[in-house]
Amino acid sequence: MTTHHPAPPPPRVVIVGGGLAGLATAATLVDRGLSVTLLESRPRLGGRAASFTDPTTGELVDNCQHVSMACCTNLADFCRRTGIAGLFRREPAVAFLGPDGRVSTLKAGIAPAPLHLGASFLRANYLGWRDKLRVARGLARLALDADGGRSGESFADWLWRHGQNVRTIQLFWTTVLVSALNERLDRMDVGMARKVFVDGFLMNREGFQMEVPAAPLGELYGLRMESWLRDRGVEVRLATGVRSVDADDDGDPRGVTLRTGETVAADFVVLAVPFDRAPGLLAPALRERTPALDALERMEGSPITGVHLWFDRPVCPFDQVACPGRLLHWVFNHTRIQGREPREGGEYLQIVISASHDLLWMNREMIRDAVLGELAAMWPASRDAGLLRWRVVVERAATFAPVPGVGALRPPQRTPVDGLFLAGDWTDTGWPATMEGAVRSGYLASQGILEDLDRPTRLLQPDLPADRLAGRLLRRRPALRFAPDFEECAVDPIERRSL
Repeated sequence: MTTHHPAPPPPRVVIVGGGLAGLATAATLVDRGLSVTLLESRPRLGGRAASFTDPTTGELVDNCQHVSMACCTNLADFCRRTGIAGLFRREPAVAFLGPDGRVSTLKAGIAPAPLHLGASFLRANYLGWRDKLRVARGLARLALDADGGRSGESFADWLWRHGQNVRTIQLFWTTVLVSALNERLDRMDVGMARKVFVDGFLMNREGFQMEVPAAPLGELYGLRMESWLRDRGVEVRLATGVRSVDADDDGDPRGVTLRTGETVAADFVVLAVPFDRAPGLLAPALRERTPALDALERMEGSPITGVHLWFDRPVCPFDQVACPGRLLHWVFNHTRIQGREPREGGEYLQIVISASHDLLWMNREMIRDAVLGELAAMWPASRDAGLLRWRVVVERAATFAPVPGVGALRPPQRTPVDGLFLAGDWTDTGWPATMEGAVRSGYLASQGILEDLDRPTRLLQPDLPADRLAGRLLRRRPALRFAPDFEECAVDPIERRSL
């Protein structure tokens, strides 16, 4: 007589946080025989890459513009995996509107990387020839400085030490890096600045090209993502806040307790929340075993300000444009990019001001007026345009601040606690606080879970390949401490969990 034993229940994974890190974790665990639950305290997914509903029109409006670059290989993989890759526009050139009103375009020429952008850079009319030579020398030194400067040195100090002046710093280095890293140069780690230029601009001919969403973020990472996950068996619970990650008698995670008092059991918990929230969610027994999280108290946030303006007529002749030497860093024309013409006619613009520390004392009307003044200087016709509606969104801690030495504060995704993982752009990904960094962290957390289940799977995508000449001249700094062959990790080896 044959005895049939019931199949054991599937391993249970609870992901706390529905931003890009949590979404990337969930997306890479579907269809693997796991029970996956995603908990998000807000009524929508996407985290900071989200939208709100305009009360006047009912349309989705992004909190702040999010773009990526072609060098963001894991974000691209995530978008392909979840079926949203077709909702982005690849921009082969970047327009810069100089302080004098002249336009320069950065695009790849016929030369191989890392020289492919040289011709268009030499034609840039907001820098003089001496400025260009000075910048070229600085770029060469930065590319060859694989150690990332002196210990504790800010990138501003590095630039002064390597012969840059006020003009090149304001018009070139600040234009590129403050937008990319969301921090002032005097509070910026040299290694992170180097990564932007080497990986984004020098290693590969296409790495610098922008990927601009052609749909609202709330549709990409909210509505579509929620539907995609639910269709694959993920339990997505919105407006569900977590009070604590709980421990069993052995000090391992047993699940989470919600703010309502309900408990959700788990064999694995992935904490994919902002860095300032993560330690406070751990039960005392778990907190004692994760001393590396003490360093998060020394992490700082950096603000971004987004200004939404609806005009009664077209005022911006670009789809998107960078603005060297101005208060605002980027202007995105959503009427052109997304076809978002206001119902009254006219044009809808979104303005981005990164590292907006100097605006925090200002009220929203003051910020609006400052931005309108800048637009009037850029496009005098905007003075005569009627402002139908406006909105200012200030995210005071939009990203972690990439200050010198911050890398030592970033914990790995695997913790010393069996079954507990971290995800978020603030974890040790080798990348700055970007969407690419968030997705990488989710992939690494999933890799750790699958490894513990004796199903090692390579999820992390390789960087764009270096073009032949660039590969000979430059070398990348090690990006990740998580071993690709799963034999070792950044902390002491942890015995695999048996389920």
